[in-house]
Amino acid sequence: MASLSEEVLLVVKKVRQRKQDGTLYLMAERIAWGPEGKDRFTVSHPYSDIRCQKISPDGKAKIQLQLVLHTGESSTFHFANESTALKDRDAAKELLQQLLPKFKKKANKELEEKNRMLQEDPVLFQLYKDLVVSQVISAEEFWANRLGGMNHGDPAPYNNKQEVGISGAFLADIRPQTDGCNGLRYNLTADIIESIFRTYPAVKQKYSENVPHNLTEKEFWTRFFQSHYFHRDRINTGSQDIFSECAKQDEKGLKSMVTQGVKNPLVDLLSLEDKTLDEGYGISKTLPSTSSANKSVKESSNSAIIKRFNHHSAMVLAAGSRRGDMPTDQASETSSTDGNSRDSDFFQPPPKKVKLQEAIEYEDLQREIVPKTVALNLKKSDRYAHGPVPLQSQQYTTSQDIINSVSYIRQEMANYKPSLTRVLSSTTATSAIAALSPGGVLMQTVGQQSINQMVPTDIQGELKHLYIAAGELLRHFWSCFPVSTPFLEEKVTKMKANLERFQITKLRPFQEKIQRQYLSANLTGHLEDMFQTAYSKFHIWQTRRMMRNT
Repeated sequence: MASLSEEVLLVVKKVRQRKQDGTLYLMAERIAWGPEGKDRFTVSHPYSDIRCQKISPDGKAKIQLQLVLHTGESSTFHFANESTALKDRDAAKELLQQLLPKFKKKANKELEEKNRMLQEDPVLFQLYKDLVVSQVISAEEFWANRLGGMNHGDPAPYNNKQEVGISGAFLADIRPQTDGCNGLRYNLTADIIESIFRTYPAVKQKYSENVPHNLTEKEFWTRFFQSHYFHRDRINTGSQDIFSECAKQDEKGLKSMVTQGVKNPLVDLLSLEDKTLDEGYGISKTLPSTSSANKSVKESSNSAIIKRFNHHSAMVLAAGSRRGDMPTDQASETSSTDGNSRDSDFFQPPPKKVKLQEAIEYEDLQREIVPKTVALNLKKSDRYAHGPVPLQSQQYTTSQDIINSVSYIRQEMANYKPSLTRVLSSTTATSAIAALSPGGVLMQTVGQQSINQMVPTDIQGELKHLYIAAGELLRHFWSCFPVSTPFLEEKVTKMKANLERFQITKLRPFQEKIQRQYLSANLTGHLEDMFQTAYSKFHIWQTRRMMRNT
């Protein structure tokens, strides 16, 4: 079941899964389902593993919610409470709509980090193939300790990454489909909704004001696609249109943008105007007084479309530079996002200087600022490398002691009488001569090749990979001791099984390959000893555990 530290966001009872009644739990990081009368989950999916959710069409007998995973598998939940089935399904769906985009970004960042690590480290990539691809351990166990800096460390490097921009044609990509009843159906994803909110802050404000207090989410987006705000080329507006104020706010924002103009001093848009001889020649500086009254419906609609395109492009560009929550007032938004307020001018250099620096300075060509360090002047570098050495008492020999020792050796040599018959017996001398002769026991290394010359290069590389993979498994195994929690008990049992699987699938075939190539050297003896030591440790722990239980 859920651990004590997990936060349960929603609990829905009377939910069937494969014709079995149970309870659906939506927690902070995963969704789980457990059958009635049992204290365990039979279905559990982290939000990062879910690709999308699907719901049954309106009017269908069964009210269902389907979760589609990245692996292609799916889990379907049937809401069986007759009185509140639709309400329960919609509550679970809306909560998943809020949670899935957050974990989708997190999953994408983790996937990018994993790919980067595998590409930059060939040894890690080979280790991944030896352990994960060959199904010795799972991918979660492999990445458990390698993504610790990303999951628990400083999140600043990942928060500063450039956000994905908004496509200028994201509204055009929403192609409606006919439902067969003279109606249109729009399929909105979380990315499209986020793009609409980032581009049109007024729509986000209306969403927060009306959903779910006055309207459901489905009714809100139905009104949005039926509104004059979405179809701005229409002339007549309905009195019940909740988006009528949004168009007025956009009009104010567009006028403020035109008034402010382009703040880049190096760009002159007026130079793009058509001029024949001189300024004012051949063009009218003042519009006729009757022009506004004589505009036709077609001209007004065309100007509305052009104005809409210009405003949409400006909002897409502003959404890319906007950070944090978007302000509700459109005029304040345009004045704050371009960084031209008086407060920002007081703390920032002039815009022209900034633009000139961006044009002539390149960060890639600048020298890296290296902190100054103090060089160590070491007279005896070995003492610095090995650390302090304790002083040992030394006995000094005087010159008289040396003279006495030399005279004693001379006296002994003068009185020496050799007795060769008592040095070695004939049997011992014969065995010594045989052992020291070519081909003898003590002369086998004479003329023999070294181990790196005997073993081929491909075998050496394969042995290196085996050592790295075995070291990774043994590191996971020994990190479980002392086994003090149920989680460590489960992990050490699983790692012992992984060691046995590695020995059967990787080590044994390598030993057979060496035997087929008639290599007499015992290359895997050390690996076998490491595995046997781990097995002995596991056997001792298991015996003590059984004794405690009995």
